[in-house]
Amino acid sequence: MSDLPGAGFFASVRQLLATLLETAQVRLQLLGTELEQEKRRVFSALVLAAVALVCLALALVMLSMLVLLIFWDSYRVFAACALVFLFGGGAAFLLYRAKQKLSAPSGLFEHSLAELQRDRAKD
Repeated sequence: MSDLPGAGFFASVRQLLATLLETAQVRLQLLGTELEQEKRRVFSALVLAAVALVCLALALVMLSMLVLLIFWDSYRVFAACALVFLFGGGAAFLLYRAKQKLSAPSGLFEHSLAELQRDRAKD
């Protein structure tokens, strides 16, 4: 049966399909690994940010109380207004920076794209 002229062609096609499936499997595994790394990085950053925000909120409450106690007799209204503007301005600045960070590309799938470009260059 191996003497048939079509047998070599079908074996080559089968080998080509096997190679394509293996390449696709490797690429999907790489993609999955990159997604897992990105997920862990984002989760870690979110946990740290949440803890930092709690600490910052407590510090700001204590600072506000301290400033109001210091200026209680003479300028308490002015001190309260200054704190409101200070915290409001800080919040606006931080929201602006967060928006900038989220609009910047993160480089997700960078390794997968580089690997696909190397594959195309081989052909």
